[in-house]
Amino acid sequence: MIRLALIALSVLVLPVTAFADAGFERWIAAQWPAAQAMGISRATFERETAGLEPDYGLPDLALPGKPKAPDRQAEFVQTPAAYVSDKAIGTYAARGRKLAAQYRAELAALERQFGVPGPVLLAIWARETSYGGAKLTHDALRVLATQAYVGRRKDEFRAEFLAALKILDEGHVSRAGMKSSWAGAMGLTQFLPTGYLAYGVDLDGDGTANIWTNVPEALAATASLLKEKGWQSGKSWAYEITVPAGFDCTLAEPETTLSIGEWLKRGVKIAGGRRVPASALRDEASIIMPAGPYGPAFLTPANYFVLKSYNFADLYVLYVGHLADRIEDDRPFAHDWESIALVKTRDLEFMQKVLASKGFYTDKIDGKAGMKTRAALGAYQKANGLPLDCWPDAAVLAHMKKGG
Repeated sequence: MIRLALIALSVLVLPVTAFADAGFERWIAAQWPAAQAMGISRATFERETAGLEPDYGLPDLALPGKPKAPDRQAEFVQTPAAYVSDKAIGTYAARGRKLAAQYRAELAALERQFGVPGPVLLAIWARETSYGGAKLTHDALRVLATQAYVGRRKDEFRAEFLAALKILDEGHVSRAGMKSSWAGAMGLTQFLPTGYLAYGVDLDGDGTANIWTNVPEALAATASLLKEKGWQSGKSWAYEITVPAGFDCTLAEPETTLSIGEWLKRGVKIAGGRRVPASALRDEASIIMPAGPYGPAFLTPANYFVLKSYNFADLYVLYVGHLADRIEDDRPFAHDWESIALVKTRDLEFMQKVLASKGFYTDKIDGKAGMKTRAALGAYQKANGLPLDCWPDAAVLAHMKKGG
């Protein structure tokens, strides 16, 4: 009976798999008109899609009957102290100083052309692929095709899949060389194909922007993107600060901006012995407190948000910006991170729903304690007479579960 049941089960399962793969083949075939419109040759299309199979083991897929997996992105599942590890930053900073010397002329040329300092470019390279030490093992075309077929952002990845075919058709890289992360990002500084086509820079005139093995050209692509997104030459990405006693943490969010000079008049102090140039005192800035009152706080002018165009997570920007500073001047943050715990994603989603239902929160429900979520938590704490720290801890969660 058991054997018969297994045989019957296999008969049921196999057609589902076959149907899924047949559906994938039909989806691939249906991409040809769009590829043709982009100037991709039929020969390239047939060659690169022949035998292509989806990878159902990738994260962030919308497979029928399979629940959404927990977020794997470190920026959203680690505490600030763990993510911005002083030991790791110090190690990368030491390596970065050696690379800054090795590529001194190239980095100076890139700063003249794009306005982005070399340490910032090196810091992004470090964070993205550990200065090229992280090995990318996924077939980029397979990843992008799978995400476009059964991912949670199908339209976005369909554009990336077609752009990858365009890159192959133009001969910028071989299929074997087109390796990526599980999310489809390629090269030393991690570009999706549309980003490569938009921001790639051919420095040596060979007809290709080689982000895969050519360090200056990979850094040039990054500099090109940051310039396009509005990088302000000669300006800082952020300033570590000390907030005055009794500071209202609900003000620590992007929409609350004042000039740096005005923040200083209101009792904010620059930490770590740094000075704000007179030319920057009129620059608009907001305040972020990545760990609430339990860690360093920062004034964030325009370049902070330009870095967010590379990766939207605040901890990513904090890591890259601080590492860039440490490559130039190896000093840790002036304030230490205190020991804190993160509540579970499902609990944060619950908290966001409660905040939204009470009119404190209007952003997406994603289970991530971003600046808007923390400001909304502070507003909830104020309204309910709770201690004000804008931090999603167990006490606030318990209060909400009791009905607020």
